[in-house]
Amino acid sequence: MTAPASVAVVGAGMVGLSTAWFLQERGVAVTVVDAVGPAAGASWGNAGWITPTLSTPLTDPSMLTYGLRSLLSPTSPLYIPPRPDPKLFGFLARMARNSTTPRWKAGVRALVDINLQALDAFDALADGGVDGPIQEADDFLFAYTDPTGPQGMVDEGRKITALGQRVDVEPISVGDAHLMAPMLSEKIRGALLLRGQRFLDPPRFVAALAESVVDRGAALRTAHVHEVVDRGNRVRLIGDDIDDAFDAVVVAAGVELGRLTHRYGVRTRIRPGRGYSFAVDVADMPPGPVYFPGSSVVCTPLGDRMRIAGMMEFGRHGDPVDQRRIAAIVESVRPLLRGVDLDDRHDEWVGSRPCTQDGLPVVGPTTSPRVFVAGGHAMEGMTLGPATGRLLAETICTGAAPSALAGFDPLR
Repeated sequence: MTAPASVAVVGAGMVGLSTAWFLQERGVAVTVVDAVGPAAGASWGNAGWITPTLSTPLTDPSMLTYGLRSLLSPTSPLYIPPRPDPKLFGFLARMARNSTTPRWKAGVRALVDINLQALDAFDALADGGVDGPIQEADDFLFAYTDPTGPQGMVDEGRKITALGQRVDVEPISVGDAHLMAPMLSEKIRGALLLRGQRFLDPPRFVAALAESVVDRGAALRTAHVHEVVDRGNRVRLIGDDIDDAFDAVVVAAGVELGRLTHRYGVRTRIRPGRGYSFAVDVADMPPGPVYFPGSSVVCTPLGDRMRIAGMMEFGRHGDPVDQRRIAAIVESVRPLLRGVDLDDRHDEWVGSRPCTQDGLPVVGPTTSPRVFVAGGHAMEGMTLGPATGRLLAETICTGAAPSALAGFDPLR
C-alpha cells in the first residue's frame, strides 16, 4: 500500500492531535480540522490521569448493578436524566447486555496491548519535542471512609493482573495517608497507593501537542464538518468554512464520530458520557492525585489549584452545566476534605466523553480504504490517545493494522 501524501484529521483533542503528530513522523502532510479548536471538548476539563494500569472497559458488571440502583438520582455518580430518549435507552440496553463478566474480561484482554504501549507513546511525544508538562506519580492515593475499602481494590487489582495487566497497589496506614495529603479529614479510615502512573494538566498538554503539530507543518483549521465524502480516489470534507479533498481522512471527533462515519459501516453506537469538573484552592496541596472511590471523585493537583472531577451522566451533548451535578460532587467530598475552599470554585465544566455500547474504542479503517476512525475511549482518551495515534498512523501508512488494535474494529 502507498502511504497517503495528505491526511485530514477531524478533531483536535488528544486522540486527533496524537494521530496527526504520528502521521507527521511518517512524512504525511496533515490538516487538523475542529469546530472550536484544540482541547475544546472532553480533552479540556478531565482529571488528567494517565493510568493505563486501570484502563478497563466501562461495561464492568459492578457498574451495571450500581447504576440500576441509583441512575435516576441527580446526586449519584451515575445518572440518566429522566426524559424520553429511545435511542439512549436502546444504547443502554446494549451496554447492559455487554456488562457480563466474560465480556468484561474479554474487553480487558483486548486493551492489554495498547495499555502496555501508553506510557511509551507519551515518551515518544516528549522525545519528539512536545513540551507538555507530564508528571510521574509513583503514589496515587486512594482514600476510603470504610477501613475495609482498600481490600476491595487489592482484589480488583489481582483480578485485572490475572488477565494480563499488572496493577501495583499497596494498602497503607491512615496516618501515612494524612502525612501524604494533609487535606484529608478524619473521616478517612482506609488508604491505598497505586504506583507507576502519571498525571498531567489536560489543556496545557493538548495545547503543547497542537503547537508541536503546527510547528512541524500542519494546518490547523476551525470549521464544522457536515460530511465526509469518499470520491473514489480522494476524500472531501464538506462543511462550514471547508470544502477540500485529501488522500485520506481520520475522524476523531468524539461523540460526533458516528454521525460522520455511519455511511462507511461504523455501526458501533457512541453516546456522550458527560463528566464534570471544577478547580479550587487548597491550603496544603497533595504531591499527587487523590481518589475517593466511595463517591467516584478524583482530585488532581494542577499548578496552584486542584481540579476535582467526577460523574458519569448519559445526557445530551451540548447541554449546559447542571449545577445539581456540581453540587453533588461538592457535597460528596466536603466531609472528606479540610483546608479546601469548595465554595470558591473556578472553571466549572462539563464535557462529553465518547462511550461505546461494548466499552471498547473504535480505531481503524472503515469500509472506505480512505476513511479511518479513532474514538470511543470513554474515560481513557487522555491515557490512550498517544498510543492510539501511533498505532493508527502505522495502519494508515502501511495498510496493516497492528495486533494491539484487533479488538477495536470500527465495523464490529
